[in-house]
Amino acid sequence: MKRFMKPAGLLPILLLATLSGCGEPVSDNHFANSSLESTAAQPAPEADPNAPSPVRVGEYGLNFAACPWVGTTRHVEPEAGLAVRTSPFDTSAESGKVAADGRFYVCTRSIDQKWFGIVYDESGALGPRCGVSDPVPSKRAYDGPCRSGWVTSAFVKLIAGDDQPAPAPNPPLAGPAPASKGP
Repeated sequence: MKRFMKPAGLLPILLLATLSGCGEPVSDNHFANSSLESTAAQPAPEADPNAPSPVRVGEYGLNFAACPWVGTTRHVEPEAGLAVRTSPFDTSAESGKVAADGRFYVCTRSIDQKWFGIVYDESGALGPRCGVSDPVPSKRAYDGPCRSGWVTSAFVKLIAGDDQPAPAPNPPLAGPAPASKGP
């Protein structure tokens, strides 16, 4: 025996279906938030190239040195040096120079990867004095005893090692020469 829905039971369903079309449309954006919508409509402010942008250290966590790379200059005239700037822009103020063939720590990079944030000693050598060879507990702006700033990545060659001399090759063991077999 089949049961049929009574017309009285069908009425509430039809009423709900009719009312569901009323009201304001619902956004399908699950991440929409009224406070976010008001800020999203405003354009992002332009970065001010004259405002100093500190070099950040410790960006890669506790498993890495505060500045995990070492670099040297490339394509730089010996008498000119590599200009260090206060922020990652061509128009920002020059805060120092790295001597040609000088070494420095590379700590971070700009979003467009055209600039490296470096820490350097004015002597052009690396050493523990700068305090970036070991991990730091959290990300922070560099405020150590060495100088820091931004250099154009096109004039930087990343290198392995840190000013430590290469180990001497092992000398051959003394002893009789192996016997050779005849032709």
